Amino acid sequence: MTAVPGRLIGVAVLLAVVGGGAAALAWQLQDWRYGQQLAEQAQIQGETLNELTLAAAAQQRAEQDKRLALEQRLATSDQTHYEALTNAQKDQARLRDRLATSDLRLSVLIDATDSAGGCAMPAATEAGSVVHGGTRARLDPAHAQRIIGITDDGDRGLIALAACQAFVREVNR
Repeated sequence: MTAVPGRLIGVAVLLAVVGGGAAALAWQLQDWRYGQQLAEQAQIQGETLNELTLAAAAQQRAEQDKRLALEQRLATSDQTHYEALTNAQKDQARLRDRLATSDLRLSVLIDATDSAGGCAMPAATEAGSVVHGGTRARLDPAHAQRIIGITDDGDRGLIALAACQAFVREVNR
């Protein structure tokens, strides 16, 4: 075996150290470069997420504003229909009271030419009557009260129907 000169081994070791240092330096430079790219990507991602968050918050505010406006319109509509119902109930109560105190009487027109009824009514009105037109017959107060009750129920039903229709129109708008 031949002996390898010590100098050659020293040069080889020196080259290995320098080569390893250069490789380590190359790895360090690549690490810095990738670190910078990762930092830029993280910043871009953060900005994108921030923009998405702001857009979602703006959309949520817009939806809340629309809902609030709808609730206000519905409250106004409810108030209007409640007032209409209250007024109709007051009118019906006043009419019932007037019927009960005999201040008001309900009457119906009678067909004086109808001979099938079995009772002939005079065709003309009485001299003291303020009713113009054909012959009329007064209704019994109890029957008049029942008729007023039926019309009261009908009025309430119509007002409730109008309220439901207004609600549907507002919700679909």
